[in-house]
Amino acid sequence: MALNLVSPAEMKGISFLDSTKSSHFHKLSVSVGFNLKRKDCRAVFGRKFSCSAQAPPPAWPGRAVLEPGRRTYDGPKPISIVGSTGSIGTQTLDIVAENPDKFRVVAIAAGSNVTLLADQVKTFKPQLVAVRNESLVDELKEALADVEQKPEIIPGEQGVIEVARHPDAVTVVTGIVGCAGLKPTVAAIEAGKDIALANKETLIAGGPFVLPLAQKHNIKILPADSEHSAIFQCIQGLPEGALRRIILTASGGAFRDWPVDKLKDVKVADALKHPNWNMGKKITVDSATLFNKGLEVIEAHYLYGAEYDDIEIVIHPQSIIHSMVETQDSSVLAQLGWPDMRLPILYTLSWPDRIYCSEVTWPRLDLCKLGSLTFKAPDNVKYPSMDLAYSAGRAGGTMTGVLSAANEKAVEMFIDEKISYLDIFKVVELTCAKHQAELVVSPSLEEIIHYDLWARKYAANLHESSRASPVPA
Repeated sequence: MALNLVSPAEMKGISFLDSTKSSHFHKLSVSVGFNLKRKDCRAVFGRKFSCSAQAPPPAWPGRAVLEPGRRTYDGPKPISIVGSTGSIGTQTLDIVAENPDKFRVVAIAAGSNVTLLADQVKTFKPQLVAVRNESLVDELKEALADVEQKPEIIPGEQGVIEVARHPDAVTVVTGIVGCAGLKPTVAAIEAGKDIALANKETLIAGGPFVLPLAQKHNIKILPADSEHSAIFQCIQGLPEGALRRIILTASGGAFRDWPVDKLKDVKVADALKHPNWNMGKKITVDSATLFNKGLEVIEAHYLYGAEYDDIEIVIHPQSIIHSMVETQDSSVLAQLGWPDMRLPILYTLSWPDRIYCSEVTWPRLDLCKLGSLTFKAPDNVKYPSMDLAYSAGRAGGTMTGVLSAANEKAVEMFIDEKISYLDIFKVVELTCAKHQAELVVSPSLEEIIHYDLWARKYAANLHESSRASPVPA
């Protein structure tokens, strides 16, 4: 059953406080307002939220410089993979298989795909294996019965944590989706491992806690998504203070060419037709709503220390330029390549080195064949997610994790046809509005996880009745 909260035209003025546009929901009473618009927008709803707490230290403060004495590897670099059977994990293993002289796998963890996990164990021979679903341990052992050198198997969440902090691993690839990846990432940081970051929640929800921890343990967070890898590549060797602006490119998703008034008729199948990338359902819907880019704005702030006014989004339909940076002298540096997640994953593993890739398996970019690259400004009416993300980012603390968790639940409900496409935005807005009274600016790990779970429950309850059911905090 769809909520049918708002029309596309009403989306233009969306705000955390302005929850009365739809007669289907009661007015939310909140104690704090937000400046919901970015620098180039004039409309302001409520009071501007400001927090006096010091921002966490960015992973890369506007530049990436190799520290003297950083260890390099003559032989294969030992890595562990958390989420080995997912998209990031399988692509990482493809890279390892193609470069056995550069990388070796010492530990892997998966959720429930025992068949694929057993195949990976037989191929890559890790020392330690974890399966998050404890009930599948016997099935995994049976699948590995004929393996001569059997790995140690540790079930459950503790097993995943042990994989993340395996003593032999130098770099940990974090490919688990959601806050389930937060504890293993923290464990890896505390054990002194560099993080090949593919789990968005690590920074979006955990940034205020994770970044000071990374600084304390002197480890590097290396971004494995295409946009932040592009930025990371562009800031290599920049002098201090050179970064002026970050420009995140977005494909525009499935509805970039749709008129706004058609969005009320969107079906799940429509949202899953991405024009450029072959991805999972959740990230494909996020691309359609542009929530993926809003979340990347928050990540860019945490990764590179850029202010929100200095992070912009531009629609780039070809997905060839993966992002850009502008320097103080107005030069713009860009990273280009085919839409292929393997390259950013590879760079997180090889940095600061560049590894030769065969053009048979890694097609080289041909600009003449492409012909042209085009750009346009994103439509705030079509993509209300942008203003919601900028607002949550400026609020900081637990608000960014609540935004992400509410969006994840809303997308799940949309895919299950419990709510309509436009309801995704409203569910996220209402959940963030409800959280304002309990926002924690400098949260602990426990508080981050608590409000992630709360946001999912609150968002889920919104479709149960025409009035938002209260969920205790």
